[in-house]
Amino acid sequence: MSGKKGKSKGASADGDSGEASGGGGSKGGTSVKVRHILCEKQSKVLEALEKINGGMKFDEVARTYSEDKARHGGDLGWMTRGSMVGEFQDAAFALPVSTLAKPVISSLVKTKFGYHIIMVEGKK
Repeated sequence: MSGKKGKSKGASADGDSGEASGGGGSKGGTSVKVRHILCEKQSKVLEALEKINGGMKFDEVARTYSEDKARHGGDLGWMTRGSMVGEFQDAAFALPVSTLAKPVISSLVKTKFGYHIIMVEGKK
């Protein structure tokens, strides 16, 4: 009765919500409106990253550089927890909401599909 209440709460959070550094903030939603740029080669995604950091709009860079079916500006639409590969999901839910003109982007995310740059346009 003395210390067991707090301990059980922490134990259940461990298995449920990923061990990303922003554990408190990631609990806020179950889906994200996400855009990405996907490149098979790291050198190409680094070029895309330079363009974004140089002030080019995220969707324009995605149209030019992304190598997947979401080439129309990198828009993947609304994605729910569990529908994305682990590394991509962790990065997407850790990002704040931002705009195409001033995107807050992930660092490079490596998955089985290649290298991603991710931004989030909405959360719910």
